[in-house]
Amino acid sequence: MLTAVTAMAILALALAFGIAMAARIFAVVTDPRAELIEGALPGANCGACGLPGCSELARRIAEGKAPVGACPVGGEPVAAEIARIMGEAFEGGCERQVALVLCNGSDQVAAKRFFYNGVFDCASAALVAGGDKACTYGCLGFGTCAAVCPFGAIDMLPGGLAVVDPSRCTGCTKCVSACPRGIIRMVPAGRRVHILCSNHEKGAAAKKKCAVACIACQKCVKAAPEGAITMDNFLAVVDYSKDIPDPVAAECPMSTIVVRPGEACAGDAGRTAAAGGEG
Repeated sequence: MLTAVTAMAILALALAFGIAMAARIFAVVTDPRAELIEGALPGANCGACGLPGCSELARRIAEGKAPVGACPVGGEPVAAEIARIMGEAFEGGCERQVALVLCNGSDQVAAKRFFYNGVFDCASAALVAGGDKACTYGCLGFGTCAAVCPFGAIDMLPGGLAVVDPSRCTGCTKCVSACPRGIIRMVPAGRRVHILCSNHEKGAAAKKKCAVACIACQKCVKAAPEGAITMDNFLAVVDYSKDIPDPVAAECPMSTIVVRPGEACAGDAGRTAAAGGEG
């Protein structure tokens, strides 16, 4: 019995020594800044940066393989804190990006081709003859974008239309990838004038399918500053790098152009704190 106990003790010591040596030999030296950077990140692990999570992003930033502003969820305040940790200068901007559904065609104004009675999901509905909505560019309204949003920033209106709340949107872009119609775009949070249509058909055809579709009349193009609104294959498109006065929206005879409150740069800090709390 004593021999067996002694043998087991020697074996245990040998194994412990082996493990200790292996730990020293195969130890991975980590940059202490990575832990500080991870602490500064929102912790949402949403993948908006293109990496598996905040831990991996923190490691990449510490190694100089990713920029300090790589986290779209954290925005400018988080980027500034990470720059401080990295000992880098940071020049902030006011271009926080939020999602925008480029469609205003609810069931009340958009025609349907048939009654869809299948899986309540936009991707599934789109597989059935392209979807039930007559406008092949319109929001299908089954809430796939809302389901994938980790921050609850997308609401589904009773009329079957997805609407993004900019105050809750963190810019993770998950909804952009999830939309089978490709009608969700990232836009600067500070912009107020938006064209909520994605239909590239000629005016008469577009109007027949939706009462608030762009009919390519170009009244907005003429009313806006030069180059601020242009035509792209029968569809008016906003250049968000240019300022557009609110009264331009009133020029649209189809009510396709809307004015929504823009976000001031000073509000970014509060938004980031909120995003961190939700994550």
